[in-house]
Amino acid sequence: MRNHDKADHARASQALRAAYAALPPDAPVRLAKKTSNLFRFRPPGETGLDVSPFDQVISIDPDRRTADVQGMVTYEALVDATLRHGLMPLVVPQLKTITLGGAVAGLGIESSSFRNGLPHESVLEMEILTGSGEIVLATPDNEHAELFRGFPNSYGTLGYALRLTIELEPVKPYVRLRHVRFDDAHSCFAAMEAICATGADQGERVDFIDGTVFGPDEQYLTLATFTDTAPSVSDYTGMEIYYRSIQRKRVDHLTVRDYIWRWDTDWFWCSRALGVQQPWVRRMWPASKRRSDVYRRLVALDRRHRISNRLDKWRGHPQQEPVVQDIEVPVAQGPSFLDFFHREIGIEPIWLCPLRLRDPQAWPLYPLKPGELYVNVGFWSSVSLHAGQAEGHYNRLIEEAVTAHDGHKSLYSTSFYPPEEFWRLYDGVAYAELKHRYDPNQRLPDLYDKCVGMR
Repeated sequence: MRNHDKADHARASQALRAAYAALPPDAPVRLAKKTSNLFRFRPPGETGLDVSPFDQVISIDPDRRTADVQGMVTYEALVDATLRHGLMPLVVPQLKTITLGGAVAGLGIESSSFRNGLPHESVLEMEILTGSGEIVLATPDNEHAELFRGFPNSYGTLGYALRLTIELEPVKPYVRLRHVRFDDAHSCFAAMEAICATGADQGERVDFIDGTVFGPDEQYLTLATFTDTAPSVSDYTGMEIYYRSIQRKRVDHLTVRDYIWRWDTDWFWCSRALGVQQPWVRRMWPASKRRSDVYRRLVALDRRHRISNRLDKWRGHPQQEPVVQDIEVPVAQGPSFLDFFHREIGIEPIWLCPLRLRDPQAWPLYPLKPGELYVNVGFWSSVSLHAGQAEGHYNRLIEEAVTAHDGHKSLYSTSFYPPEEFWRLYDGVAYAELKHRYDPNQRLPDLYDKCVGMR
């Protein structure tokens, strides 16, 4: 990591502002990034703003437990920097190349979210290049407080986070995991709710909780706790596969870094679609390439050239609809939603992750109710389309079910909402006010055009 200070950052910020001002007023604006974790695949060829100078940790204050960080820094780099001080961000999304700015503008979640909320809730201040070309400092209580609260879930349609100050929390060297099996969704969600309410299970503190559903009668909660010692540690960066260990092991131990990135090596379980979980393929596949950003680039290549679609057609297989989504429903609605999902969609495994907002005030563009426990349900695969079903059939079915279960859907992937429904769910009134103030000339696409219209 190269040395970087606030003076370097200030120079880079002014250069980026000048580059933005030099763009033709009618030119599409996007960021030129090496990696992406979005599953909206735009056509290649658009020129983007070069944000490569904004990928550094500026400073860490171990006493205040804060980090001053540029918006395009990856969580992989951020975690490496904070762990040297015995600290970590309050919420670390599961994949190494998610950027801090991306997690704030597009939301993020992980197994600490039942106690620490979402990544944007640990932000103390943000320096934002707005759609109008100005650079503003937004905090919870200054003249840009509305932008501070409206930035999460705006996906770069109001501006781009150039620098953020975030809270950190202390860690211990190891994490002890317990995988607890449940034979039905009702008992699984009831146990999840009880553990999240107390932060403990059977007298043992729980620092992290998530779940894995292998079928209607096989689901697990993984309850994890910081610990100073471990009898031995597992390694899931080699031949062993983390999610398969959930079914085999009752208790496990990982280093804190390996726990944070336990899902990245196999992109949860999605590496199996690329054959990487086959032992002979895994031996040949370089360990340094067993990571989510490599797999995502392969999927992008496949989507761009429709390789899988052409092979399916040649083999006489049905067309596949990608169903790559994360949704949140209140914990009480979890069993009913899973029943719908098993019946109508049929993708397995499924990831579960509870969350509760830290802040007593809602965030307008993703209006979860403060104080209520939600469960993120993540599913990432494809479903065969039957005769007469157009692509989007299953994704739209899921959107309708999420709304019927009082939930919301993350917008990092394909969406099919009609405009009036979309703006009702994502507070179109609040968004319009922010758009008018911070992007009055519509230099950036609006949220609907970007997330549904794929601009």
